[in-house]
Amino acid sequence: MKKIIIITSFLTIGFASNLQAQFTQLELFSGFDKTDFTLYSSYTINKSQTLSINTLAFFQKFKDEENQVFDEIGVQPTLFWNINKHIAIGPSLYYNSFAGYSERLSAKFTLKKSQVLFVLIPTVAHSEQKDAGYAEAFAQFQLNAPINDKVSLWLNGQFLTVWDEFKTHSRSFQQLRAGVSINGHQFGIGVDFDQYGPNPIKKSSFGLYYRKTL
Repeated sequence: MKKIIIITSFLTIGFASNLQAQFTQLELFSGFDKTDFTLYSSYTINKSQTLSINTLAFFQKFKDEENQVFDEIGVQPTLFWNINKHIAIGPSLYYNSFAGYSERLSAKFTLKKSQVLFVLIPTVAHSEQKDAGYAEAFAQFQLNAPINDKVSLWLNGQFLTVWDEFKTHSRSFQQLRAGVSINGHQFGIGVDFDQYGPNPIKKSSFGLYYRKTL
C-alpha cells in the first residue's frame, strides 16, 4: 500500500509539472527526527481565471523506528472558484495514509501585499474510513524583507488543526521557517511541532529547509 501511495504522489507531482502551473513551490525539510517533502501548485483552467486547480502533495518520514507509525503521505487536488482576488471556494478529494479518502469543501481567504502573504482555509469534510464528518482549519503566512535585488530575508509559518465530528482533536501541526533567499533559492532553519490523537501525542523536530518557487 505504501508503494502505491508513493507512486500516486509522484504521479501527481509530474501531472502538475506537465501542466506548466502558474505557481509551483517545492520544499524539503530535514531535521534530527524526520524529513518532509512538500509540493504545492496552482494554475488557472479558464481564460477569465475564475477557476483554478490547487494540488498539494506531501511526504513525512520519521527517522527513529519507534516513530515510524507517524510516517505520513497526503495528496489533495482542489478545484477553486475564485470569487475575487481574496475569496475562493471549492471541493476537493483528499487521500491521507492515516485517514484514507475524504470528500471536502473549502473556502480560501487570501491577503497579499508585496512583502506579506496570509492564507486561511477552513474546511468541512466527510471521511470514508470513519464514515463521519470533520472540520479542519489551515493557515499560512509568509513575510519577506528584501536586502537587494537578489537577496531577501524570509519568515514562513504553516498551521493546521483537524477535529473529528467537529469536537474531538485528531491532528495538528505548527511549522516555522526562517531563512534567506538568494537568486530565488530559499534556505534556512526550521522547526515542526506535530500533535496526534484526542489526547495529543506530541512530536517536534528541528532542522534545515530548502524551498524553491518555480
